[in-house]
Amino acid sequence: MHKTLIVTNDFPPRPGGIQAFLHNMALRLDPGRVVVYASTWKRGREGAEATAAFDAEQPFTVVRDRTTMLLPTPRVTRRAAGLLREHGCTSVWFGAAAPLGLMAPALRAAGAERLVATTHGHEAGWAQLPAARRLLRRIGEGTDTITYLGEYTRSRIATALTPRAAARMVQLPPGVDEKTFHPESGGTEVRARLGLTDRPVVVCVSRLVPRKGQDTLIRAMPAVLAAEPEAVLLIVGGGPYEGDLRRLAHRTGVAGSVRFTGPVPWSELPAHYGAGDVFAMPCRTRRGGLDVEGLGIVYLEASATGLPVVAGDSGGAPDAVLDGETGWVVRGGSVGETAERIVALLGDPGLRRRMGERGRRWVEERWRWDLLAEKLRDLL
Repeated sequence: MHKTLIVTNDFPPRPGGIQAFLHNMALRLDPGRVVVYASTWKRGREGAEATAAFDAEQPFTVVRDRTTMLLPTPRVTRRAAGLLREHGCTSVWFGAAAPLGLMAPALRAAGAERLVATTHGHEAGWAQLPAARRLLRRIGEGTDTITYLGEYTRSRIATALTPRAAARMVQLPPGVDEKTFHPESGGTEVRARLGLTDRPVVVCVSRLVPRKGQDTLIRAMPAVLAAEPEAVLLIVGGGPYEGDLRRLAHRTGVAGSVRFTGPVPWSELPAHYGAGDVFAMPCRTRRGGLDVEGLGIVYLEASATGLPVVAGDSGGAPDAVLDGETGWVVRGGSVGETAERIVALLGDPGLRRRMGERGRRWVEERWRWDLLAEKLRDLL
């Protein structure tokens, strides 16, 4: 029986977009034909208990390495090859091509017939560095297919590959569960709980890191409030940038109109999207192109929830927006453009509705998990 070994550092309960991508895809494969080899989330009793509880709930086998970061070392490669043989796997899916795809030749020698390596945003950064480019080229030659999120990441990663490997690239973005993210997801209850029932709400759901652009939203709030005095910016998520953002809100004089929820359980995320009237995350590229948005699944989750979106132009983020139809793309870091688009949406309920409805249809047509999981099955 054909079985797949998934080799990944990015797997729940470790939080993050790549982790959710891998997990959602794994759940849509035949559980009897999947074995996951993943790193440990974090050391210590709490991390071990959370990981064990999560793994026990999965319908497929999960094997954890003792390290918190899988690297293609001889030991890890031997372990992966051993799991491949032990479970009779004939295909391998590397959850992130770099650097785990460097194990491909050894796993092929161990019996793997198909090797698929998925790229995200960081591989596009690797493609700009000479030493990393050489590693990407090796990964391209060792695997059967390298997948990419969108045209931005494809165009950059392809330059590091041989023409033959570049020609084998296939698009495989993350998807959206349209049954979980939908217009009736519970936003009314969240608004009521936060005391925002009668106020216009701009929501941003994301990790709090500089690339995401929450600081641009805060700087845009004075202009937004000038047009919509009751507006509130709802920042959902946690991260190392939170302290800076809170201080910025106070310095800008808008702290009373900015709400921080902190980390929110995944089960409550759809309702927090639904608490907004507009979704905005004006992400920007940083560090000379090394810190870039791979796609921006949050825009699609917001669209599935029926919200118009304001996106930044970093990396592949524009691939997740039909500019002028499901929302708008602004220059990342542009306070003026961001404020202008938010004000236009808050002031026009009909426009919000049309963009939200178009976004919902687009997700149903193109971005459903079942469609993308079928593509992965074909690749494997």
